[in-house]
Amino acid sequence: MLRIAVQSKGRLYEDTIHLLAEADIKISSTRRTLLVQSSNFPIEVLYLRDDDIPQSVASGVADVGVVGENEFEERGEDADVVERLGFSKCRLSLAIPKEVNYTGLEWFDGKKIATSYPNILRRFMEKKGINIEIHVITGSVEISPGIGLADGIFDIVSSGSTLVSNNLREVEVVMQSEALLIGNKQMSEEKKAVLQELLFRISAVRQAEDKKYVRMNVPRSRLKEIVDVLPGLKSPTIIPLADEEWCCVHTVLDQRRFWEIIGRLKELGAQGILVTPIEKMIL
Repeated sequence: MLRIAVQSKGRLYEDTIHLLAEADIKISSTRRTLLVQSSNFPIEVLYLRDDDIPQSVASGVADVGVVGENEFEERGEDADVVERLGFSKCRLSLAIPKEVNYTGLEWFDGKKIATSYPNILRRFMEKKGINIEIHVITGSVEISPGIGLADGIFDIVSSGSTLVSNNLREVEVVMQSEALLIGNKQMSEEKKAVLQELLFRISAVRQAEDKKYVRMNVPRSRLKEIVDVLPGLKSPTIIPLADEEWCCVHTVLDQRRFWEIIGRLKELGAQGILVTPIEKMIL
């Protein structure tokens, strides 16, 4: 049985549970208990605070855990990064009051900075040779300059709306962050085997993200031109039709270029274009 530590609430919790559901791992939606076992996969979920997850994995209380890269870097625990999961993306940035004339990173020299991430901030400033006073706050960091507690802040930024509402502006991005799957370094071979199956399922889900399965009828006279347009995984599937002058082409398209490519295919004579979403993709 593989034990995975998951944040007990918030966006990271929602994204992690959604990923497990997409991987066909059934987890009870109740969080009244600390530990919940899957009904169809050898895994159990341990619900914890996000800042407790790195230590829990490093100490072996949990075998693996999903945690923000920012928390993992801040805690500095001895665990392996098993997989970068690509969701819950944000950044850790320095921000100051809007009205301040910012002249560059040296502006922070001698200033007081409020943050919940003192270790990351300290390492960054020491590397840059800038001396600051760090004021550690566990919540509502963004109000610190407004009440005279600090000259600036160092905090998580996603959309930036919280900064705007507190009359702050982002001036330096220190690090990018996303959800990580971290693992205990002393995991047994049996648990590693379960982890590999979990990673296989996660990969299948992630490969299908933003992909569309496309089927279309195309004139054989334009087949080569149409195939040249398609950025498929390998070669598209071509199926003959009853009308020998036509064939059916099956391929996979990325959502980012979908409309651009579809427009070109129509220009080349493709008809009856059918588009369906993809749940899983195994390469």
